[in-house]
Amino acid sequence: MSILVNKQTRLVVQGITGREGAFHTRQMIDYGTPVVAGVTPGKGGEWAFGNIPVFDTVREAVIATGANTSIIFVPARFAADAIIEAADAGVDLVVCITEGIPVMDMVQVRAFLDTTHTRLIGPNCPGVITPGEAKVGIIPGHIMTRGNVGLVSRSGTLTYEVVYALTARGIGQTTAVGIGGDPINGTSFLDVLQMFEEDPETEQVILIGEIGGADEQKAAEYIGSRMTKPVTGFIAGQTAPPGRRMGHAGAIISGGEGTAAEKIAALTQAGAKVARHPDEIADLVASNLR
Repeated sequence: MSILVNKQTRLVVQGITGREGAFHTRQMIDYGTPVVAGVTPGKGGEWAFGNIPVFDTVREAVIATGANTSIIFVPARFAADAIIEAADAGVDLVVCITEGIPVMDMVQVRAFLDTTHTRLIGPNCPGVITPGEAKVGIIPGHIMTRGNVGLVSRSGTLTYEVVYALTARGIGQTTAVGIGGDPINGTSFLDVLQMFEEDPETEQVILIGEIGGADEQKAAEYIGSRMTKPVTGFIAGQTAPPGRRMGHAGAIISGGEGTAAEKIAALTQAGAKVARHPDEIADLVASNLR
C-alpha cells in the first residue's frame, strides 16, 4: 500500500502550459504518473504533449477525464484561487508547489477547504511520491526505491538528501510527503503520521521538522500516545537566532516559542530517535532494522 498517491491517481495539472508546469509534467509522465488533463484558462481545446487534453477549468477536466488529483504550477497571485477551484470541482487531493502565496490568501483557502472533503498538500512544497506508483510534484524519482520507510518533511532539500542516503544504504520508502514550510498549509505532520500509522506497509517513519510554530510538538504528542511504529526525527535550523526567518516563511522563532530545543525535547520525550545532523538520520533508521 501507500498513502495519498498510487496507481489509481488520475492527475490534472493546473498551469500545464507554463514553463514550470510543462517541465515537471514531463518528469511526472516519464515516472509513470497518469496525467489525464491540464488546465490553462483560455487554452481549452488545445493538447499538451500530443495526447493530454487542456481545459479552461478544473471542473471541465474532472467531468471529462475523471481526474481525482490536482497539482498546481501557477504564479502566487493566482494560486489561492487555483486551490479553491480544484476543491470546488471535487478533486480529492490538491498538491500546490507554488511558493510566496500571501498568508491572508491562505487563510481564505483554509476556511474554504474546511467545508470540503479535499486535502491540500502545501503550498510551497515538493509534493508527494510513492516509489514505482506515482509522483505528484518535483521530488526526483530516480533517488527513490520501494521499501517500508515513510517520510514526512517541511524541507524539500532535506527530503531529497535523506531519501538519497536511505536508497544508497538499500533502505526503501513507502511514500515521501513534503508538507511545505509556510505558516498556513493544508496538511500537518500529525495528519501524515496518522496515515503512516494506518498503512500496513510502513514499518517506520522519518519526520523532518524545522524551527517555528508548534506542529512538531503536536506530532510528538501523537507519537508518544498513539504511534506504534519507530520514528526518527530531525529539526533543521538549530543555530538560527530568535526573530530571524530562516528559509521558509514559517521558520521563525517568535516570543521564545518554536525553538529547535523545544522540538527536540518533545520528540525525544515521546520516544523518537532524534538525529543531531542530517547524515545521522539513515544511521538511526538502519539501527531500527537490526
